[in-house]
Amino acid sequence: MRERRPAGAVARVDDAPRRLYADPGLPDRLFRGVARGGGGLVLAVMLLVGGFLLYRAWRALSVAGWSFVTTSEWEPDAGHFGIAAVLTGTVLIALVAIVVAVPLAVGTALYISEYAPPRLRQTLISVVDLMAAVPSVVYGLWGLFFFQPHILGTARWIATYLGWIPIFKVDGADPDDPLATETVYTSSTLIAGVVVALMVAPIACSVMREVFSQAPVGEREGAYALGATRWGMIRSVVLPFGKGGIIGGTMLGLGRALGETIAVFLIISPVFKIQWHVLQNGTNSVASLIALRYGEASEAGLSALMAAGFALFLMTLVLNFAASTVVARSRSGAASDS
Repeated sequence: MRERRPAGAVARVDDAPRRLYADPGLPDRLFRGVARGGGGLVLAVMLLVGGFLLYRAWRALSVAGWSFVTTSEWEPDAGHFGIAAVLTGTVLIALVAIVVAVPLAVGTALYISEYAPPRLRQTLISVVDLMAAVPSVVYGLWGLFFFQPHILGTARWIATYLGWIPIFKVDGADPDDPLATETVYTSSTLIAGVVVALMVAPIACSVMREVFSQAPVGEREGAYALGATRWGMIRSVVLPFGKGGIIGGTMLGLGRALGETIAVFLIISPVFKIQWHVLQNGTNSVASLIALRYGEASEAGLSALMAAGFALFLMTLVLNFAASTVVARSRSGAASDS
């Protein structure tokens, strides 16, 4: 039986922790303060990074003006430079990577979460996580020495039968000539995009798998009770529930693809002109441009590289905000439907 304290008695030191947690709102206030502090810290770091890039890039931006985003040349010391070509190459490589990586990531995540036997599931999860930890230079070397020689025939076949599509057209090559050289198909946007896709897919797959595995058990069993097959249950329950995870994983992979440096740098053949043909030799990206020209850049060139990095920073930031908005809307829609 609990001992009653006489009226007017002084509280003991042992009662201090008990009184501290007697208020049920205190842990919530502490957690709210820590969460706000963490969010504010992340926002402050982002603002500092953006401010530093803008400060270092201001000299180049004041010289180039709006032509910085419309000029393809890159001669900072002569006053003629812009990111039109490298920005186009960055976007095309990232789009090719996402087109290849998203179906691969969705299929792998669904197999692991819905089809794989329990004994094999953990092994597959470890393999996917291990692929995400492989250094990018390893992917670049694999793409340069192994993947590129084996993809040239496929690239030539695509140019032969789908060359009427503008992005698959190859200038200066005759796909119907059996003696035509295949070097025109090397160091292309397609090769760089596929290599980046293999780097992006494990990250997107991990996010999607976690979301798919959290689909409500009651809705799964309800779908089976109504006579749905396993694929019918996945289509009606798992995929709608995991729509936010699919979008989030895709945008996370897209951000990784936009900023990939070493793997793209090892594969591409840098050119400073807008190259829309994904099968043709010669492309460029912002990250590889910085890696290529940083060591030999003058003060003007370094400021121009900082301006290119600032443009890439803004583009990634806009994509992440757009992805968070879409994910929030999909979650609110799912909550209203339920």
